[in-house]
Amino acid sequence: MHARPSAELETLRARIRALEQDGRPAGETLPFGVAPLDAVLPGGGLALGALHEVAGGGDGAVDGAAAALFAAGIAARRPGQVLWCVTRPDLFAPALSQAGLGPDRVIYVEAGDEPSLMACFEEGLRHGGLGTVVAETARLSMTASRRLQLAAETSGALALAIRRWCRAADAAEFGQPTAAVTRWRVSPSPSSPLPVPGVGRARWFVELLRCRGAEAAEFTLEACDETGRLALPAELVRRSTASSARERRAAA
Repeated sequence: MHARPSAELETLRARIRALEQDGRPAGETLPFGVAPLDAVLPGGGLALGALHEVAGGGDGAVDGAAAALFAAGIAARRPGQVLWCVTRPDLFAPALSQAGLGPDRVIYVEAGDEPSLMACFEEGLRHGGLGTVVAETARLSMTASRRLQLAAETSGALALAIRRWCRAADAAEFGQPTAAVTRWRVSPSPSSPLPVPGVGRARWFVELLRCRGAEAAEFTLEACDETGRLALPAELVRRSTASSARERRAAA
């Protein structure tokens, strides 16, 4: 008896993941805590001991604000100190704190140029005593990303490369291949509505552009709270619950 096509496909994906890891067993993951998002990620979360890329959409490709807060939320939910490497002195620490990453957990490094930044990025990953290493960079070649990926695998640290450019047009470079395990683009969306006048919780349009062993996906999510956690907008949760109820009634 032949296996069903879906089973054969899953077996093939498992073999591909094993080849990409050079025969190493699958590592641990950091779940986002958002079921639809975790469901599309191999292992049910963001792979630890790996390199991940994040960029902002539109004007966010230059200011990097949403991408930085997305990365801060991830780092906040991971134990250990965080090394954050920059070349521009415009990182707003209070905003990172609102995303759950307090100043007592972050070591800031201001590098003079891109080569120095990448050297600090790699050295931080190889250190072994850090939970997460973040670097804001415009350039990420295949060779450099492979070195970063290997350093992250060796130490088990989480590597987050925030891609920022001087001009939005330069963000086309984001399509070039790298060794990163996932690639994300985060764009601001209209905030959550309130029953009274005011500004609700910020929302992001989050695109998973590339992921080893999985397909691309996109989500509308509420931005990180003070614990670094994302959430599905309430109306989407209600819609999903109602749909599930209809499906259960139909099955009955």
